[in-house]
Amino acid sequence: MPLIVVLKLLFIPIITLLIILSSVLMDLSDRIGWMVTMAVLLYGSVIFDRKLKWLRFMQPLFLGAFHLATQLNWCILLYYILMINLIHKKKHFKEMIPICLLMLIQYSAIRLSYMPFTQYNLLVSIFDGLALFVIVISFHLVNSLESEKKQLHMHNDYLIFHDPLTGLLNYDGYLHKVQHTIEAKKPFQLVLLDINNFQSLNAQDIATANEILISLSRAIRTLFAGNMLAASRYAGDRFAILLPEHVQIDRSLFKFDHIGIKVTYSITCYPHEAKTFQELVSKAEERVFQMRRNSWLRSQEELLRTEKMKTVGELAAGMAHEIRNPLTSIKGFIQLSKTKNYNIQPWYEVIMGEITRVGELTAEFLHFSKPHASNIKVESMTDCLTRVFSLCESEAVSHGHVLTMDLPDQAILIRMDRDKIIQVLINLIRNSFQAMDQAGVVKLSMLTAGGKAIIEVEDTGKGIAEEDLPKIFDPFYTTKEEGTGLGLSLCQKIVEDHGGKIMVHSQLNVGTVFTLTFPIS
Repeated sequence: MPLIVVLKLLFIPIITLLIILSSVLMDLSDRIGWMVTMAVLLYGSVIFDRKLKWLRFMQPLFLGAFHLATQLNWCILLYYILMINLIHKKKHFKEMIPICLLMLIQYSAIRLSYMPFTQYNLLVSIFDGLALFVIVISFHLVNSLESEKKQLHMHNDYLIFHDPLTGLLNYDGYLHKVQHTIEAKKPFQLVLLDINNFQSLNAQDIATANEILISLSRAIRTLFAGNMLAASRYAGDRFAILLPEHVQIDRSLFKFDHIGIKVTYSITCYPHEAKTFQELVSKAEERVFQMRRNSWLRSQEELLRTEKMKTVGELAAGMAHEIRNPLTSIKGFIQLSKTKNYNIQPWYEVIMGEITRVGELTAEFLHFSKPHASNIKVESMTDCLTRVFSLCESEAVSHGHVLTMDLPDQAILIRMDRDKIIQVLINLIRNSFQAMDQAGVVKLSMLTAGGKAIIEVEDTGKGIAEEDLPKIFDPFYTTKEEGTGLGLSLCQKIVEDHGGKIMVHSQLNVGTVFTLTFPIS
């Protein structure tokens, strides 16, 4: 309760009672009825002046009549209280002066009506006026300090519970509002909004991200104007909206294309879906998390599908290009044979070579594109490398190269399709043979580290240029005149199907090392 209310409700009846008793003791009992009547009217106007504003204009009249009836200067205390009651909401000093002057004039006029008009009484009136102004100035200063203190307190409360960027409630304010609404037993809906990919927007331009947050907060205020119990922005890009139970929520409300963003949202109803504050907040957060997760999974699936289509397009374009070349040659020779009465004998070998090339391209493309057959089981990689060595040793000798092998003593077991792994290793070893123009050495080795089997195929060939290394696993990329460009791509696919990795390190005129890593079973 404000101090002025306590002051007037407590002290006015006490002071009026004391003045009436004093008047009786001073033989003024003939006016006791008039005194009591004015005292009751004055106190009644003070009690009800907050509801009936017009009573404030009657209070000076009731006080003047009471003063005239009692004819006691002690009524000045009532004038002080009544004056403070009339000016306590005035903010400016110039608004207080007229009220104070009127009260002073009334008091002095009534006082001089029952007191002799002497120099002493005139000076007393002047000093009463000075006392009155001192009280007014003191009250004004105290009132100003209290007002500033109240504004500072309100400002601190605003900073504690509000977001300075958007002006909405912050996280603490949001939790406080939700808890307060639950304690009031009022059914409501809690809507959580989450901006999709906001972190990427924030990373690109903080100013733009802040503008988006401000625009979204304005849009929320506009959408739910008049219906919103509260709105909050917290955790950077998340908004919470409290709506009454009767508000109908349409999905189209949460489309913010005009701002340039998309949002994920969840709706949780109290008390139908949650009975307590903790349960409500937890369920709402869990729902928006699951919706974000589902949205992310859908976007990843779409991205994967796009990448697959891109890869298919590249493969198709590369395959069409590679097949067109031999078909063009065959077409040319057939047209040329027309002039020789379709005698293709002179070009038979060339035509058959081009047809063979088309067949090889098609076979490798089918190996590359068809799903990996599930023939994977636990096998010995040691035995697998021994088999590869025996298959390639004679070919190495025929080309004048040396093939060596370095294996651990114990068997290394991994889950694999033995035939596929043999195909990969033979392909890498043959590439090494072709990379060596003169007699060289190809080393096949294996070791284990960190639960992995590490296989290396190392040659002493001419090496691969640094600018070509990032492209050697791309489909149809090759530096060989007779190559298809699918060999290493196929090798990479098989290795990755086994949960492994393939890497390459090369140095021109020194050699190349292909490293395959597989998890040990």
